[in-house]
Amino acid sequence: MTFTELRQQYPEFIFHETRMGYEIGRLHISYLFEITGLGSFSPSWEIPCPQPDLSDPAVSRLLFSLGMAELVSYWKIACPPVVRLPMHMTKEQADWWKQLYFGGLGEFFYRNGIETDFGSFMTIESGSDALSSADAPQKTLSGKLIPVGGGKDSIVTLNLLKGQLGDAYAYQINHRDSSEKAALLAGIPQERILEPKRTLDPFMLECNKRGFLNGHTPFSAIVAFSSVLTAYLNGIGTVILSNESSASESTVSEAEVNHQYSKSYQFERDFFAYERDYLRCGVRYFSLLRPLTEFQIARYFASCDTKYHEIFRSCNAGAKQDKWCGHCAKCLFVAVILSPFLPYGEIVRLLGADMLNMPEMASTLQELCGALPNKPFECVGSRKEVNLSLCLAIERAARDGAELPLLLKQYQASPLWKEYAGQAAGFGQEWDPQHNLPENLAALVKRECVEAFR
Repeated sequence: MTFTELRQQYPEFIFHETRMGYEIGRLHISYLFEITGLGSFSPSWEIPCPQPDLSDPAVSRLLFSLGMAELVSYWKIACPPVVRLPMHMTKEQADWWKQLYFGGLGEFFYRNGIETDFGSFMTIESGSDALSSADAPQKTLSGKLIPVGGGKDSIVTLNLLKGQLGDAYAYQINHRDSSEKAALLAGIPQERILEPKRTLDPFMLECNKRGFLNGHTPFSAIVAFSSVLTAYLNGIGTVILSNESSASESTVSEAEVNHQYSKSYQFERDFFAYERDYLRCGVRYFSLLRPLTEFQIARYFASCDTKYHEIFRSCNAGAKQDKWCGHCAKCLFVAVILSPFLPYGEIVRLLGADMLNMPEMASTLQELCGALPNKPFECVGSRKEVNLSLCLAIERAARDGAELPLLLKQYQASPLWKEYAGQAAGFGQEWDPQHNLPENLAALVKRECVEAFR
């Protein structure tokens, strides 16, 4: 069925309630959603924490907001035009959530051929139950919670903060070996690795198989709300992300469709305002790498202890097996962005694939560098830094007397090589002023990731 047909048949989505229970060391949370006429959904979480005070108004607000972040993954099945909530919301608050959904579903709308707009894609009708607006009880929050995904970005954050990890906790949703290995290698002990368990409702997966609408949703927003909730429940005062300035670039060249919307500075800024105005829990949330490009992050990562090189994993296709698949756009991007800084043979060994010699990856490389209009729908860097990385990789091969891989030969023969080759030598000193870093951390990042490479 089409978007319009589904909305006619299933006109209403209901967020019924939040259920909670506590067993030793873990808070159990489940949400009850319903698409009227289709069925119910109950995603769940288990969050490690000491016994929480469930009368704390900040806990109630955080739990409800995590449910709102989960909601969109189930709403997208049939895209009902009306969403009914049990809690009261102001128009400004409802519009905040609509903006997150609309921006975060840009890829979903685009790839499913859905034409809609902010005003009509969803109406949020809030209920009469009021969440307390009272400030959180006075409690001491201290320490850092660092989401660790197992890729190079969070490893760079861990390494930059290596002298400040005495009060740090690592955070990962569901277990992933590479995330745990990175945290342990950085010196965070096992008892300070907080690993909530998130469980999708199986009926959603069944609906996907039955041909209902499916696609990308803003997962990083779930990371944001769940990490701040976990931090607050554990008395931790700061959540430090590893999102970079490159995440703000649109994936589609002729439209604002960003695969990484909830990693963008716009979302980080909006989330900061939401915590200030609505959550009011006192947990600070920002990305340490926001002023940097993927190029600068890769350059710094290449200089890190090679033990990190052996364990990092950035491939989504191989995530469940904790490996590189060796044939997706994300694997190719990693090969490209590291190629100015590591010998290509070493990159081949780490990824287990000679990707720059694969003819079938040529069109993907064209997407990455902008020879084709749309970037791959993956978390990859900007078109400019891909081009400059390719130019610098070609220069490196010439210095090393190494033969150029097939895709670099093809790139060198393209107009993009002529356009970017002259700019490559001066690249890497960028600094994006749009960030929320405390002054001392901004100085640290600038010194270690920019000034150190002059």
